[in-house]
Amino acid sequence: MQQIDISAPEPGKAASALLACPAQKILIDGQWVETESGDVFETLDPATGQVIGKLQRCDARDVDKAVAAARRALEGAAWSGMTPMERSQLLWRIADLIEANIDELAELETLDQGKALYVGRWAEIPGAVNQFRYFSGLATKIEGTTIPTSINYQPEGKQVFAYTQKEPVGVVGAIVPWNSPLVLTAMKLAPALAAGCTIVLKPAENTSLTAVRLLELMQEAGLPDGVVNLVTGYGNEAGAALAQHPGVDKIAFTGSTATGRQILDAAKGNLKKVTLELGGKSPVIIMPDADIDAAVQGAANAIFFNGGQVCIAGSRLYCHSSIQDKVIEGVAAIGEQITLGHGLNPETQMGPLVSREHSAKVAEYIADGKSSGASIVAGGETGGPNASFVAPTVITDVKPDMRIVREEIFGPVVVVTPFDDTDEVVAAANDSEYGLAAGVWTEGMSNGIRMANRLKAGTIWINGHAMYDASLPIGGMKQSGWGRDSGQAALQNYLELKTVCAIV
Repeated sequence: MQQIDISAPEPGKAASALLACPAQKILIDGQWVETESGDVFETLDPATGQVIGKLQRCDARDVDKAVAAARRALEGAAWSGMTPMERSQLLWRIADLIEANIDELAELETLDQGKALYVGRWAEIPGAVNQFRYFSGLATKIEGTTIPTSINYQPEGKQVFAYTQKEPVGVVGAIVPWNSPLVLTAMKLAPALAAGCTIVLKPAENTSLTAVRLLELMQEAGLPDGVVNLVTGYGNEAGAALAQHPGVDKIAFTGSTATGRQILDAAKGNLKKVTLELGGKSPVIIMPDADIDAAVQGAANAIFFNGGQVCIAGSRLYCHSSIQDKVIEGVAAIGEQITLGHGLNPETQMGPLVSREHSAKVAEYIADGKSSGASIVAGGETGGPNASFVAPTVITDVKPDMRIVREEIFGPVVVVTPFDDTDEVVAAANDSEYGLAAGVWTEGMSNGIRMANRLKAGTIWINGHAMYDASLPIGGMKQSGWGRDSGQAALQNYLELKTVCAIV
């Protein structure tokens, strides 16, 4: 493995000031407070393993308070009486403040999660800005319809007037993961606020710092007290309490499929609504007529971006047998040239994985693949002072039943399989319990669209990968989830449809 430089410049004044707090507090009903228990936990820099801050360790009592605050805000005049235009303007102000503090937020994201600074600074934090601006526009466009009916038994001289209206679903529990914390938080909060909901936000325990700063900015933008509340802590404590709380009307969750099943079980008590954006094992297919240079670069980016810690990462690469050697050689060469290091170092192209424990899980998958007969073409090593770095890894000679082919690894590890015809590769791509995303590289657009129609995934990219926009719905089929984030479809997650039928 290449020598890893974990030296990095000090973060800016704003990020340093937040990190200097003895322990971050939680936000309940507009007030920054400590937990009922007084317990805190540490958050670490994954590159070094050093403690960079402390956070409140919430339990069910704190969740109770947060849910109660959200319920009061939902029914209070400060929020329910706000006009759609006022909500729109509020969301736009939040976007402006995120953008104005983008350098600080990117530094916090890197220190907390490990990602290379450019990933947050130029991709994910701007993505959060765009979420709030996009849903700012939709806040004024929540409309019902009038319905002509065929009801003919109203009193003589009367007529039926029927219409629908859309109302906020209520109190939302938003539970977000650690891989892209701020943008994934924005993907929950922006549509929920546009719809008029109130929220209890529970960020991942190892990446909560940008959530704290975001809530400060939202207060600065003029968010009424209690509309968004923040609880930090562990999933099996604060997260579980939120998922099963009878005062929560909806859970919006992004994370693993295994945790998604637990969310569903917890939601059964009051039959709360649930949207789930879960795991993936996304195929990338390179056809023989593809622009090979572009496809190789695209396939490498699809798996190595953010260390492969992306739900839609292109972790299964299928290349036509006539070009497989060139593709494998190209992707491996790109992986070997990626500079590993501390995310704040401007030379770093890939930071550590989120934790030593997660790195060990990825390493176990690589070892299991090798022991099952797969070949490591590039990478495969782990290292760094916190054992949290995994080299970009390319694996060949795989079989469809191997764990590395079937299970989500969530690291910079791609398995490569050759194919000879379209039917074969479509069948192989669909042979998965997941259905989050897929990519096809081909210059034959008609064939690409025909393949997209046959692939069982919520998002298909042709001649690209991970092309995100706040207007584009993202979500999965099969065990990759229920519902969609982003786009107009996401707004519907947070609305109830009411029918009114009157004799007039």
